[in-house]
Amino acid sequence: MKAWEKNVRNVVPYTPGEQPNRPKMIKLNTNENPYPPAPGVAKALQGLTGDSLRRYPDPAAGVLVRALAEHYGVPEQQVFVGVGSDDVLAMSFLTFFNSGKPILFPDITYSFYDVWADLFRIPYERQPLDENFQIRTEDYCKDCGGIVFPNPNAPTGIEKNLEELEKIIAANPDVIVILDEAYIDFGGTSALSLVPKYDNLLVVQTFSKSRSLAGMRIGFAIGNEKLIKYLEDAKYSFNSYTMSAAALAAGAEAVRDNTYFQETLQKIICTRERTKKELARLGFSYLDSKSNFIFATHPSCPAGELFEALKQEDIYVRYFNKPRISNYLRISIGTDGEMDVLIQFLEEYLRRV
Repeated sequence: MKAWEKNVRNVVPYTPGEQPNRPKMIKLNTNENPYPPAPGVAKALQGLTGDSLRRYPDPAAGVLVRALAEHYGVPEQQVFVGVGSDDVLAMSFLTFFNSGKPILFPDITYSFYDVWADLFRIPYERQPLDENFQIRTEDYCKDCGGIVFPNPNAPTGIEKNLEELEKIIAANPDVIVILDEAYIDFGGTSALSLVPKYDNLLVVQTFSKSRSLAGMRIGFAIGNEKLIKYLEDAKYSFNSYTMSAAALAAGAEAVRDNTYFQETLQKIICTRERTKKELARLGFSYLDSKSNFIFATHPSCPAGELFEALKQEDIYVRYFNKPRISNYLRISIGTDGEMDVLIQFLEEYLRRV
């Protein structure tokens, strides 16, 4: 090892889902929305001029912040935006998790949490999910440096109810509790109603799933004004111009068209519930997902083998070869047609094995 390597901030990076680009593929591996964004998004992007692109974007992201504040009924001072919820979450880790005490998150959860903790030298403890893959409230009611977990959780899709969430928040008044609500729009109940009551609660959401804008990289947080001010200070100390002009225009239009948003959500939820029934008919069991994916396992067909078989047919799902979940596949919800192709393949494959 070279002498300079001893001072490198060396971490094991996050592994994103595979991004294949093949004709006629069915891509159900990264929880993207199968439907296009709201019609106004394309119009907004077409309206961008060369003059608007040659200039720096608004560092305060005003047009997007205003749209979000109006939609969620909060003051603009309680909204923070970033380049996808990953950016918002990473900035939150950097800003709020500095006590030296370990932060808490589940052992089976979004696998970026430990990466950020390692990157920023934040101690952490993983709290085991119970035998039903549920987050145990009591595990998060103890001395710690902060708490973060998705609700619904990923990759399980299981939602923790608002009453139990409030117990965790109330039990930790001296640290920040971050609820990562990337999948909340697909049938869950947001904790945003608790923000006025708890100044230590930060709720983070994304445009990548429910608003069909994964390619634009837009995320946001809503919390107490003081929390948001601290986040803004950290952001301006790191990179003032985080949001592009295109992302700001597209994001604002996506928020404004609530009718299209709700229609798209209902289509995905209906397809998810229908797919659950079809998987059950084929002998799969799955967790009660409130997200835009299903976490499923089959008693006689190893998940790793099924993952490879699907891939050979250009059907992509997500496989995590990790303890406790190595026999599960995470299947994103596509269109009805895409899910029909998946079910047809599974039916034929299971007859052969």
